[in-house]
Amino acid sequence: MSEIGRTLRVPDANLYYQICGSGPVLLILQGGDGDADRAAGLVAQLAEAYTVVTYDRRGLSRSVIDPDDGRPVPVETHADDVHRLLAEVTSEPAVVFGSSIGGLTGLHLATRHPEQVRVLVTHEPPILDLLADDLCRTVNAGLDEAEELHRGAGGLPALLRLGALNGVDFRRLATEPGVAMPPPPDERRTANIEFFLSRDLPAFREYRLDMDDLDAMKTGPTRVVPAAGQDSRGVWGYVAAERLAAHLGVATSEFPGGHAGLTTHPRAFAARLREVLSSFGV
Repeated sequence: MSEIGRTLRVPDANLYYQICGSGPVLLILQGGDGDADRAAGLVAQLAEAYTVVTYDRRGLSRSVIDPDDGRPVPVETHADDVHRLLAEVTSEPAVVFGSSIGGLTGLHLATRHPEQVRVLVTHEPPILDLLADDLCRTVNAGLDEAEELHRGAGGLPALLRLGALNGVDFRRLATEPGVAMPPPPDERRTANIEFFLSRDLPAFREYRLDMDDLDAMKTGPTRVVPAAGQDSRGVWGYVAAERLAAHLGVATSEFPGGHAGLTTHPRAFAARLREVLSSFGV
């Protein structure tokens, strides 16, 4: 099934997005350096049941910031971009799946524009505020190490350190049958990694989810599904999802793989996502 690539003008940027399939709108918000193309494996499994929308986050690949002031991009700005993108593609409440900082973006979107989000599946959102103090200190120390590696050794070593902090062992994954490994970084992905580490990572570390907004979600129109990878048990992303679920009074949904399960296990991940969404009649 072919994908349609389009561009949307938003404040100070052009957003590139793709639409594939038919059915209810399902918007995928990736984390890290993931652009629209990185979700191709997942999209292929979902497009027969949903109109799947993927996009290059502001600053990545074909989504160009203009003018670019060089400052970190706040989570709030990414959420506003998504708000405008959803308004462009549908007038109905959509399904949103977000992973990592994409999950954080989805949460902020749902607190500001709940009328746009029918179901939000937020996979291992990095909500530092929900962690116990000792775990929060450990995670922040690991993030400090990644940022120091970025400054001294470059993007790829820093990205691998972040992967380890999130329980992702790419060398082990490479030995597992059926795992979809990302290709070696080309020029575009190298630029995306650099942007993520220098512009998105500092912004997410500064973001604070308003607890009053979170409380309002308990009775709001958006059904929130905190999710985590089955290989992430005990890792902080899983703990954050559990804490979010407990705060909202809902269950944590497990998905195949770990923090990067949507790209490493696209077939099984899509099957689980369809199962979760079907429980809401989507």
